[in-house]
Amino acid sequence: MAQTSQLEPVAAPQPAVPEASRATGLVPLARAYFELTKPTIIVLLFITTVPAMVVAAQGWPGTGLVVATLIGGFLSAGSASALNQFADRDIDQVMRRTRKRPLPAGLVRPAHAVAFGVALGVASVAWLAWQVNALSALLSVLAIGVYVGVYTYGLKRRSVQNIVIGGAAGAAPPLIGWAAVTNSVEAPALLLFLVVFYWTPPHFWALSLRLQDDYRLAGVPMMPVVWGETETKRQIVLYTYLCVALTFIFGAVAHMGALYFLVAAGAGIGFIVLATQLRRSAGLERAIPVFLYANAYLAAVFGAMLVDQLLFG
Repeated sequence: MAQTSQLEPVAAPQPAVPEASRATGLVPLARAYFELTKPTIIVLLFITTVPAMVVAAQGWPGTGLVVATLIGGFLSAGSASALNQFADRDIDQVMRRTRKRPLPAGLVRPAHAVAFGVALGVASVAWLAWQVNALSALLSVLAIGVYVGVYTYGLKRRSVQNIVIGGAAGAAPPLIGWAAVTNSVEAPALLLFLVVFYWTPPHFWALSLRLQDDYRLAGVPMMPVVWGETETKRQIVLYTYLCVALTFIFGAVAHMGALYFLVAAGAGIGFIVLATQLRRSAGLERAIPVFLYANAYLAAVFGAMLVDQLLFG
């Protein structure tokens, strides 16, 4: 479908922030830096990493290894998020959803955010290489590179496919978890990567449907802004089908049990139904339910994977 327009990114002026508006006191400052890591996104790391480790180990891989991998993953994701917020501080100031983040709110200096992000990235690589293995450290570097270099600086303000390709970074945790256990990346791990990769667009596009005015104001070519609501809804349905199908392919390749398939089927049908209802509806009222259900769907499928393997594997 032809693009309706090409948007020019808005470079919002960065007003000087009075010193009094910066975070003062240890607790407020710590909270501001913690928010730079985008902790809600890091929940995705926990949801997808631990089940991947359990399947790879065909049982509990050991608490020490799980904790070490999650610490490394937290540092890696926090690094990518902090550097992303530094790069996006101009458009974050324009968008209502993001203008209260630490940088546009003036709670953290841009230079300090960069230093914080780089420090977390170096720490993640060093920690994983020391406590886990070199492969997981390498995958951590690649995930940061994709999120910051490819998505944030390369695609976000230039391509309607930004979230599709950038989603590879968010899909890395299962690979890292699998590599932590096996020191390899095997077919089931790649399928888990693809599950999260194809889950990301319908999840994010459903939210962007409701936030399209913000993206339009900031000059970010998200799909609803460039291709319109009708095409975005169609793409959501397409990617939802692909995501659900991949959960069954993974289940077959990894020899998952009945519990996993029952949950994957039930949750997948629900995901497809909601996405289809969104496409057939005239307005945007069903967009947020799809977004919220997508979160629950991913947790249900990976949770079923973990329980199935621990109890019946």
